Amino acid sequence: MKLIIVFVAVIALAVAAPADSDITVLKQSVDHVDPTGYKFEYEQSDGVSRSEEAIVKNVGTEQEALEVRGTITWTAPDGQVFTLNFVSDENGYRPEGAHLPHL
Repeated sequence: MKLIIVFVAVIALAVAAPADSDITVLKQSVDHVDPTGYKFEYEQSDGVSRSEEAIVKNVGTEQEALEVRGTITWTAPDGQVFTLNFVSDENGYRPEGAHLPHL
């Protein structure tokens, strides 16, 4: 059930994003959509790309948890390219990127 909620949220964000007629999708794929995980990726003409993969760990136990790993890359208006890698699981959301402060 958690997986379905996450997947619906991702789709909702994609639909809610402002449309720019000059941006085209260069690459897009969705694989392995079932109750135990999913995987998707896309690349746009404006330099934005994203890949994400999720699995349900410890299915059917009290320790069942969704683990999501992904990467998002985009180009700022000044031309600087940013990459954000992240993991989200039972231990919380953990982003990593050269542009983020190191704690």
